[in-house]
Amino acid sequence: YRSPQLCTGYWQKPEETEESFQGGWFHSGDLARIDEAGYIFILDRKKDVINTGGVLVASREVEDALYGHPSVKEVAVVATPDPKWIEAVTAVVVLKEGATATTEELIAHARTRLAPFKVPRRVAFVSDLPRNASGKILKRSLRDMLAAEGDVEGR
Repeated sequence: YRSPQLCTGYWQKPEETEESFQGGWFHSGDLARIDEAGYIFILDRKKDVINTGGVLVASREVEDALYGHPSVKEVAVVATPDPKWIEAVTAVVVLKEGATATTEELIAHARTRLAPFKVPRRVAFVSDLPRNASGKILKRSLRDMLAAEGDVEGR
């Protein structure tokens, strides 16, 4: 977007400034759509879109589907390397206290709400999701954690 109140860049981060601020415009990295009534809907962050088998999957769409499962307290969906699909849709799930769910149950739940290529190929269960000081989930930390642990449960 463009605004007279827009800052001129990121503090002491010239690479990020060059990437995000071009020609007087700020490129947020948000992917959005405008409906026929003119309402804007944020779909996902560009860097969080997963390329699985050459098809792009919005992580937020998969997260929304998994949030519909009664045992899911929190979920974050990230890409993990996959030798066949380039990237695999991978869900990192925090269950509600006292609740149970298996990888198979969550995948079956996702299959009723998503196209087949959007269904997670892998599921990891954690006690909490890493967050920054403002409470945003740190997906980069999740990708690093999954890479360090190797393979997680899959279908």
